[in-house]
Amino acid sequence: MRVDALNQVSQLYNQTKPKKVTQTNKSYAKDEFQISQTAQDYQIAKKAVSEVSEVREEKVAEFKEALASGTYNVSSQEIADKMVSKYFDSLF
Repeated sequence: MRVDALNQVSQLYNQTKPKKVTQTNKSYAKDEFQISQTAQDYQIAKKAVSEVSEVREEKVAEFKEALASGTYNVSSQEIADKMVSKYFDSLF
């Protein structure tokens, strides 16, 4: 039996004592942040836009009235122009 091998194996099973951790009284700076004036303006504008309805009710009422009375006419050329422009806008 080799004695040096026995010593190596016994070292593996030796329990090491935990070391004491000492705490130091360091004062850490707290994280702070500041919002720029531009960001504050952006937040105010975003809030104002979110409160506005996406549907312009007066425009909808005008179109409903024109459709009901039969005075709403759109030329086929206008429709074709819009379709082509939407198609080309989606490509770019």
